[in-house]
Amino acid sequence: MFKSSNPILSRMDNAENAVVLEGKPMTVSGTIGKVFALLMIASVSGAAVIYEAMMGYADKVLVILGVALIVGLITGLVTAFVPKLAKFLSPVYAFAEGALLAGISLIAETQFPGIALQAVSATFVAFFVVLFLYRTGAIRATEKFRSTIMSALFTILIVYLVEFVGSFFNFHIPFLNGSGPISILVSCIIVVVASLSLILDFDFIEQGAKNLLPKDYEWYGSFGLLVTLVWLYIEILNLLAKLRND
Repeated sequence: MFKSSNPILSRMDNAENAVVLEGKPMTVSGTIGKVFALLMIASVSGAAVIYEAMMGYADKVLVILGVALIVGLITGLVTAFVPKLAKFLSPVYAFAEGALLAGISLIAETQFPGIALQAVSATFVAFFVVLFLYRTGAIRATEKFRSTIMSALFTILIVYLVEFVGSFFNFHIPFLNGSGPISILVSCIIVVVASLSLILDFDFIEQGAKNLLPKDYEWYGSFGLLVTLVWLYIEILNLLAKLRND
């Protein structure tokens, strides 16, 4: 059995016995190609938002951010529960997330100039370092490793839910906010967990190809990997902001 720490890809955990009866099967190279395609789509929408901001349309950018947040949330949830739609919705999700991340980055840039480029660079460095560790076998997606990452993800999710609900009652978890040593340490841990979860995503895609999942699952696999990258970028941006504000 192969499983993924990614909440999106984990819905495919029971598909290891799937056999392609007709058409071409899922491949690692095909999935990688689609990952790059989604990243390009996200880059286009992100560049469009940055252009609008540079032209002075701040109010328009805020509207775009609101729409991107809603569209990204809806397409993300629908795709997570209906994998067959990934081929159609993952590009929409990528476009929405590109605009959203660009807007968040612009807001961060106003307070910490240069932080967006640092966050983008750190995200891709983390991605390729983890990929290297996976390909060389330095870190393997063992059952123990998988259960550890899953437990960490579940804990982080619970903490974020408590923070979200508490925000409506003017309650905030101290170690998630501010720029103190404990808050920075927590952010570092979350970044490490997000980075290591890529190991399980890589492993799932590889195992999915070996188990001959349908070709359309390349879109689903690339979508799940994009979700992890978006999360990783946001966490790195948050960590850098805390370090710059210290």
